[in-house]
Amino acid sequence: MDSSAWEIIHIPDKPAFSPEHQPTLKVYASVIKPKCANTIVRQLCKIAPLEDLRHVKRVRRKILPDHGEPQLTVILCLAPEHNDHSKEMPPDVQKLVGPYELSPFITEVCKYAAVSKEEWEEQCKIWPTSFHPPTYNIDGIGGFSEEDTQSICKFMSVAINLAVSSHKPLVNAAVIVDPSVKRIIATETDQVYPSFPCDMTTSETIPFNGTGESNHCQSIDRVINGSSEICLNGVLEKLNGSSSAVACLNPWQWSLHPHDADKCSQWHPLRHASIVAIESSAARDRHLFPNSSEGFSLDHSQPSNADSPAKKQKTSSNSPDVQNDSSREAALRDASIEKPYLCTGYDIFLLWEPCTMCAMALVHQRIKRIFYAFPNPTAGGLGSVHRLQGEKSLNHHYAVFRVLLPGHAHNALEEIKGLKHVTAES
Repeated sequence: MDSSAWEIIHIPDKPAFSPEHQPTLKVYASVIKPKCANTIVRQLCKIAPLEDLRHVKRVRRKILPDHGEPQLTVILCLAPEHNDHSKEMPPDVQKLVGPYELSPFITEVCKYAAVSKEEWEEQCKIWPTSFHPPTYNIDGIGGFSEEDTQSICKFMSVAINLAVSSHKPLVNAAVIVDPSVKRIIATETDQVYPSFPCDMTTSETIPFNGTGESNHCQSIDRVINGSSEICLNGVLEKLNGSSSAVACLNPWQWSLHPHDADKCSQWHPLRHASIVAIESSAARDRHLFPNSSEGFSLDHSQPSNADSPAKKQKTSSNSPDVQNDSSREAALRDASIEKPYLCTGYDIFLLWEPCTMCAMALVHQRIKRIFYAFPNPTAGGLGSVHRLQGEKSLNHHYAVFRVLLPGHAHNALEEIKGLKHVTAES
């Protein structure tokens, strides 16, 4: 497979803006006397804190060419977008005008913190800001090696092939991968609609072999070792049809379908591809580590960022059930074998950008990286509508990438009716 025909793009935790076109906010500012700077800033921090503008420096220092002395200008408070009148300043701020001989005026500051040095340099032309490069180090943000690119393209091809071939209607597909050994952990598709046949394979119902992987995952491993170009051959034709069955694109579409609980009890409106893949990964762990509820220790002191070492649950191998199961015995013979903590350190490959429900489930599972091929314009949780990877209040953050298909397919896919019909169908 020619990986040079593919392109992998990092989706940052905030919308991308060109350095020359930074979103701005209006603020009230005033020139102040240098001897009063500390007093004024302390008072302003109490009465008018700039909580959402922590990247903006409160005081601007400028050398006047005529006098050669520094001029200090301080941000007083936020200004209303619709009015330029200084009388709309908060009363507590207005009280500072007379005693300190302030002359308020309205200026602009950058709304978002810079994510690159180029952005920061442009921002400082408007008003001084601080720049803090990302402290985390996730593989791929700075680019991928040729070997990693090959692996990513092959795993994405597995997801594409699964979504196109597993069901008659087009669905989303999820492939969870352990990148440390380049091995598939689980492969699943949407299981939302009761009208679909119930004999579709899932990793949870397929027997495991001696390596601890499902037979289905083994067959997928054979696929990625060969050429995966065939996976793209039927994509255009398939996507030209309706995309209404893709759960993350149409979260409420299931309510329009007839429900027959007797036909298949496992179909459920919340069983999106990501959710089902998480369940399959957990089923795999339960099989390999049947005694995981006993004899393990979990270090809760480590931060749960994407760059932190994978947390592990240490499991005792003295279970009598293990001795009666050769595959489990082989997996647990060495006491140093450790059970993964949820999906820590794993990657997931999806045909479509996950909805916010699936994106949050992947936060809880401690996924390290998410790769998707197509954006979700109606309910996307990772860039199209929301941007969950940039939510600072969460205790775990993953890196998000979009994988663009080879040019001959990608250009056409962006214009196909299937994607354009999503909004109308939702």
